[in-house]
Amino acid sequence: MGMFSESVDVVCGPDGLPAELHWGGRKYSVCAEPVHWFERRQWWAEEQRAPLGGGQGLVDHEIWRVQVVPAESGPDRKAPDAGAPDGSAPDGKTPAASDHLTLDLVRHTGSGRWRLLRIHDALRPKTA
Repeated sequence: MGMFSESVDVVCGPDGLPAELHWGGRKYSVCAEPVHWFERRQWWAEEQRAPLGGGQGLVDHEIWRVQVVPAESGPDRKAPDAGAPDGSAPDGKTPAASDHLTLDLVRHTGSGRWRLLRIHDALRPKTA
């Protein structure tokens, strides 16, 4: 798992949940229901002082974990037959497990901008 902070463009659906994102010049589709929680920020290391009345988002920030696939590999993609070397599923629509990425994102409360915090190791099929 890598940890860093990089800007990412997130498009939310009508329910307010992340639906797709643009990162590294590619478009990704969210392929599983996102989960979210709050983590404590080390605000004392990042800020010199806390402005009066500016506590929201200063101490905690909301983390969103999303699982994505490249948009061209999304559910509408027609994959080769079941025995395809790329590991595509037999239904011809489900992307291979190696296409999935699990990402942790944070949305800044003031600006509404999204940042990529963590990239979790993608599932890779075992090689013999």
